[in-house]
Amino acid sequence: MSADDVTLPPTAVLLTQVAHAEALAAACALGKVAVDVVPSDIGAIAVCRDATGEQPERAAATVSKALANTMVVLLVHRGGRMAGSRWSAGSRGDDVSAVLMLDGAPPVVEQLLLGQAAAGDLPDVVSSVGMSRWRAARTLTAAARARRRG
Repeated sequence: MSADDVTLPPTAVLLTQVAHAEALAAACALGKVAVDVVPSDIGAIAVCRDATGEQPERAAATVSKALANTMVVLLVHRGGRMAGSRWSAGSRGDDVSAVLMLDGAPPVVEQLLLGQAAAGDLPDVVSSVGMSRWRAARTLTAAARARRRG
């Protein structure tokens, strides 16, 4: 671990199986979780805007509760260390190896965690910040309708 690792600000991402970034951003907006959502082949990735203190864990609890029957994985980088945990229905589950999770994840996940990429600079990013409750509800309704049709 280098001195640079310790001075990096904390970062946190939530790995989900949500197919559309807009739907995850809408769920986060309704839960008042400030994230930028990056689309990926494995599912939408929520990048926490505030990774200090217990904010990432609060985000994981809120998002996993909103996604009902879907597991969420929280990866956090603090003080030069990475940690991972599974979340379901608002509760923390088992700890997982962040290194193993990164091995199967798109490279952008590691870049986001290590501060090598900023979510706002990536293409097709959707933010939960500033999304109205009305727009969020409409987005989720449209996604549910499309899922039933498809």
